[in-house]
Amino acid sequence: MRAIKSNSLFSRFAKWTAHATGRPSSFGIAAMVIAIWIFTGPIFHFSDTWQLVINTGTTIITFLMVFLIQNTQNRDTEALQVKLDELIRVTAGAHNALLDLEELEEDELRRIRSGYGRLAQRAREALVQGLADTDAPDLDRD
Repeated sequence: MRAIKSNSLFSRFAKWTAHATGRPSSFGIAAMVIAIWIFTGPIFHFSDTWQLVINTGTTIITFLMVFLIQNTQNRDTEALQVKLDELIRVTAGAHNALLDLEELEEDELRRIRSGYGRLAQRAREALVQGLADTDAPDLDRD
């Protein structure tokens, strides 16, 4: 299977922006902008315009960053789901019904999760009794 890298301008821009803004130097630049704004307060007599500049600037940047971060997070989540699906697919004895699990309704997910919760509880109880918890028992079905 050959994956095709995204050439979309928006995807490339979102990846680059997420990478660039997640760096310590970006935080430093943002902190410096805030410091400069604070120090210019007395020069502008802490006017409404002085306050409006920082409020407008941060609002615009935040608004745009929400979309860029969401795009990056959506792509990363999708890739992670595909990787997990592949691990389930190739693992002997794995429940293939768990493939594409993220598409189920919340109540169905809750039902499946409770089965795994019961399995985990039994494993913890076994550990307390000095038994192993490394086998692959069948899941309870509701």
